Amino acid sequence: MPNPWYQDGLCFSCTQCGNCCTGSPGFVWVTDEEIAAIAEYLDKPIGEIRLLNTRPARGKVSLTEYANGDCVYFDPETRGCRIYPVRPVQCRTWPFWKGNVDTPAAWSGTQRECPGAGQGDHFTREEIENRIERTGH
Repeated sequence: MPNPWYQDGLCFSCTQCGNCCTGSPGFVWVTDEEIAAIAEYLDKPIGEIRLLNTRPARGKVSLTEYANGDCVYFDPETRGCRIYPVRPVQCRTWPFWKGNVDTPAAWSGTQRECPGAGQGDHFTREEIENRIERTGH
């Protein structure tokens, strides 16, 4: 595989701004294991989490969101995640999703939305590609 434009790595440090948890509607894919971890963390039955906070979409399961696009676990008062320690892999791998790093222009767009993109901790090409692989994004 040819060297990607980010072959020297990219920087990112989460600023806990909450921008990645809000905005346009979309999907936050979750596995059965992640749903179980969320239920355990919140001390709720798995069935309750599945019924009230997930939805089927495109043959998979996604967390639900509010009409404004905010994730069901986003706390607008603190701008934080109510399940941060057990957040899904998709959330853990942000912003290193394929669409965000495909081109320098895509990364620039990510940086406009995410104040931590391009700042702080250095991630190697291998770390970035591992995150892309983990989510398929």
